[in-house]
Amino acid sequence: MTDETNWKVSLSKEWDVLGPFPIHAREQHFLSPSFPINVSQPMDLNATYPSSYADGGFVGWSKVQSLEDGTLEVSYPETRWEALRATEGWAALQHHSVLRSTITVYPPSSSSDSLAEVIPRLLVNLSQGSFFAIAPISSGDGDDSTVVPEWHAGNIYALERSPPNAVALPTKPSSTFPTTYNILVSGDYEIRLFGDPRHGGSGVPKLSISLTVDIEVPTPSVVLTPSHDILCDFVEGWAFGDALGVGLTSRDGWWTVQNISAASEFQELDILQETRIAPTQTRIVPIKLTQSLPVTAEALKFTLTIVSDETTSRLDVALQVKHRAHWGEVVESSAGAGIKGSYFWGGSTPTAFLATAPYRPNVGQPRPPILALHGAGVDIFASDLWVQAVPRQEHSWSVLPAGRTAWGMDWHGPSANEAWSAVDALSQILDERVQWQEWAVSPKTKVLLMGHSNGGQGAWYIASRFPDRVVGVVPAAGYIKSQAYVPWVQSRSAHYVDPALRAILDSSLTPDDNDLFISNLVDTPVLAIHGGDDDNVPVWHTREAVSVLRSWNPNANVTFREDPGQPHWYPTVFANEQVQAFVSSTLESTSTADNASASRSFTLTVAVPSDSGSLHGWSILSLTAPGRRLGRLTVESQKGAWKVHTRNVRAFSIHIGSLPLDARHNPLEIDGRKLVLADEVWNTNHATLTLEKNVDGQWTPYPEDIARPSPLTGRLANVLNSARPITIVIPTKNPSRELSVALRLAHNLNVYLKVDADIIDDEEAKRNMGNSSFGSGNMIVLGLSNFARTVLNERKTAFGVVDGALSLKGRLLNQPNMAALFLHPHPTHAESLALFIHGTDSSGLERALRVFPIRTGVTVPDWIFLGSQADSVGTGGVEGAGVWGNDWGWNEAMSAF
Repeated sequence: MTDETNWKVSLSKEWDVLGPFPIHAREQHFLSPSFPINVSQPMDLNATYPSSYADGGFVGWSKVQSLEDGTLEVSYPETRWEALRATEGWAALQHHSVLRSTITVYPPSSSSDSLAEVIPRLLVNLSQGSFFAIAPISSGDGDDSTVVPEWHAGNIYALERSPPNAVALPTKPSSTFPTTYNILVSGDYEIRLFGDPRHGGSGVPKLSISLTVDIEVPTPSVVLTPSHDILCDFVEGWAFGDALGVGLTSRDGWWTVQNISAASEFQELDILQETRIAPTQTRIVPIKLTQSLPVTAEALKFTLTIVSDETTSRLDVALQVKHRAHWGEVVESSAGAGIKGSYFWGGSTPTAFLATAPYRPNVGQPRPPILALHGAGVDIFASDLWVQAVPRQEHSWSVLPAGRTAWGMDWHGPSANEAWSAVDALSQILDERVQWQEWAVSPKTKVLLMGHSNGGQGAWYIASRFPDRVVGVVPAAGYIKSQAYVPWVQSRSAHYVDPALRAILDSSLTPDDNDLFISNLVDTPVLAIHGGDDDNVPVWHTREAVSVLRSWNPNANVTFREDPGQPHWYPTVFANEQVQAFVSSTLESTSTADNASASRSFTLTVAVPSDSGSLHGWSILSLTAPGRRLGRLTVESQKGAWKVHTRNVRAFSIHIGSLPLDARHNPLEIDGRKLVLADEVWNTNHATLTLEKNVDGQWTPYPEDIARPSPLTGRLANVLNSARPITIVIPTKNPSRELSVALRLAHNLNVYLKVDADIIDDEEAKRNMGNSSFGSGNMIVLGLSNFARTVLNERKTAFGVVDGALSLKGRLLNQPNMAALFLHPHPTHAESLALFIHGTDSSGLERALRVFPIRTGVTVPDWIFLGSQADSVGTGGVEGAGVWGNDWGWNEAMSAF
C-alpha cells in the first residue's frame, strides 16, 4: 500500500516540562506517574506547584524541543544542586518530572471504508523513561473524566532486545480528519542509571529520554522477532546445549505454535511445549535439539505451524549457526574464548550463557568453575568486554550467565537462580558428550564467585546466601546494599507514611541487604577489590563490607585490595598477579578440602529460609516470626560439645556428612538445653538431622519431610522466582481492562527479566484445576473471577470474598480506586506461588499494576492494599500491608491495616 492507504502518526517535537520534584529510587511506582497533575482534568500550563527543589518553593511549566532522533534532554540548571547534595549527598539529585507533548493520528486519505474503520495501535519505544500514557485532550466539560489512562512501563534501563509497547488508543480516532492526543511521560532521574552529573563537569543532572511512536494496523498474523532468538554455538558440529528459541510476536489475535518440521538433516527438533501467544505479546518458542550427527550447515532451517481459530499459518525460520573449533585449540588468553551455551531455565525457557574453557583438561578431580557476574547494563552477548575481563584458567571453566537481562534483578531472585542454573547446565552439557567428559564440571559443583560493580554486589549476595557452594569470592567495586548506595533522602512518602507501616514495607528489602548476611562468610576466602577513585560506587562500600566481616571474625580469610587512583572500571581490575594468585590457590586447595577448617564458632543468618543455603551443613528451615526478625543460628564446638543458640528459628537441620570428623557424636546443647540423640543418627554421612521447636520450647527431632523450608514469602517479588512460565489468569467476561493489564505485565516481564508468561482465561483455569501439569510455574490472578473466588473460598489465607467484595479479616476492601495485591498458596502446586491482583475499578487496577515489582527496591511485602492518595503521597497512601506467618497464617506482629 501507499501512504495514502495507511494510518499515520506524528509526534510533536515541542514538549511541556514540569519539575523537578524530589523522589527516591523506585518511589515513582507508588506516586502517580503524572504527579502532581491530574490528567483527567484540563492542564493549566500556567499553574505552579510546590517543590522543595526550587527557590521560592514552587515550579512551573517550561518548554523543551526534542531532537530529530526523538531524544528529549531535560535539565534544571536554575536548581541549586550543589547546595542540595552538600547536606543530602548525591541521592538528593534524584528527581521526578512530568513531560507532556502531543501525537496526531491521521486516517487513510484514500482507502476503503472498512480500512478506515480499523482502529490502529501505536508502537511506542520509550527508553530511559519510567512510564508513559496516551490520553485524550480534555475538552474541559468533564466528558473525559471517566477515561482512566493506561500507564505503560518504559524501558528505563535502555535494555537491548526489548520489543516496543503496543498501545491501544484511549478513544477511537476520526476516520475523516486528524485526531490529536496527549502523550505524557514520567521522567525520573536515578543515580544508579544515569550517573553522577559531575562526570560531565556541570554538576547539573540531565535526563536524556528517547521516544519514538509508530503506527501498527492490527492484522491477524504472527511475525518473527529475531532479537529474541536463542541458539548456542556448535563446537566441531556439536551443539553446546540442547535449547533453541524462536522469538514470535502476535500482531493481532490469539495464536498457538503447535508443531515443527525440519529439513531431513534436522529432524531432531521438537517443540518442548505448545506456546500460546496473546495479541501484541512476544514469546520465545522452546525447541529441543537432539543430535546424532554433527551439523555442517550454516543455518538451522525449519518451519513452525501456528493456528488461530480457523486459521493455520506456517513460518519458515533460519537460525544462523556459529561454528567453533574445539576449545582446546584456542590458545589466546581470553579474546574470542567465550562459548555460547544454551539450556532450558526452569526446564522450559530457552536461555543462553557464555563459558570460557580452561587451557587443559582435568587432572584427577574436576576443579570448581569461576562464576562471573557482569555489571549493570553489560550485555555479555553484544560486547566481549566481560568475557575478556575474566582471566582464563589452567583447569577451571569460567561461567558467565546473562542474569536474565543486562540489569536483571541485581543478581537477586530469578537472576541468582539463573546463575546457578548456568553452572548446572555447563556440567550437563560436558557430561552428555563422551569426547568432552575429560573437561567435565562436577554436578552441583561449588564455585568461585567473581563480579564487578552490580556483579560485585551480586557476588557478595550469592556467596553470603549459599556459603557451602562457594569456595572463594572476588567482589570488585560492589555496593553493600541499594539503600547505602542511593540513600532514601528527600522521600515524598516519608512525610506521610505511618512509622509502623513503613517498617513493614521496608522489611521487603531485608533479604537484599548484604551487610546483614556477611556473618555467613567468616570461613570463605575473600579478595575484595575497589578502585580508590571510584566515582560510581564509592570505595567505602567495600571497606565497610570487609570491616563487617572482620567484626564477625577478626581472623576471617579476607583481603582488601584498594587500587589508588583507579576509577570504577579499569582493565587490570582482575588482570593482575594478586587476583590470579588468589584464584589459582583457592581453586587448587578446594579440590580436596572439607569442613575440617571450619571455625569452631560461626553464625548462620537468613531472612527467607527457602531462599538461602547451608553453612558448614547447618540450615535454617523456618522462622518463628517471619519478616519481623532475621533468623540466626550460632554454632560453637567447645570441649567436645556442640552449643547452639537460636534466634527467631523454628526449625533447622544438620547434614551429618558436613560435620568435621572429630566433632561427630558430640553432645548437643540447644538454647541451654541438652538434647540426647541416638547413636544411629550419627552413623551415616548422608543423613540429615532435622530439629523443630515445639510449643513448650523443646527441640525435638523430626523426619526431614515434615519440617520443610517455609514458602518463598516475605515480599511480592518472590513471584518472579518461577521455575516455569508464569500463568496469568484473566476473567472470561468483559476482560478488556484485565487483558490490557495482563499484556502489560507480560511485556514488562519480558523486557526487564526475560521471564515468560502464558495468558489464559478464567474458564480454562477452572477446567484445568485437576490437571497436575496445569500452571506448574507461579500464577498471577487478575480480578475476582469465578476461578479467583473458588481459590479464595478455600480460605488458605486471611483474604476472602464477602458479598462479592474482597475482604481481609472482616474488612471489605471495596472502596473506589482501591488496589490490592497479595501472595497466596498456588491452587495446585505446593512448591509454587499465586499472586492475586485486584482493583475495585479501572483506576485501582492501574494502581495495582504500577506497584508490581518488576524492579528491585519496590517495597511491597506479602500483601498490600492502597488507595488513590498514593498518587500524591506515595507509600503514605498505603492503607495496609503485611507479611504472612508460617503456613500462610496471620502474622500479627508484621501486619498493619
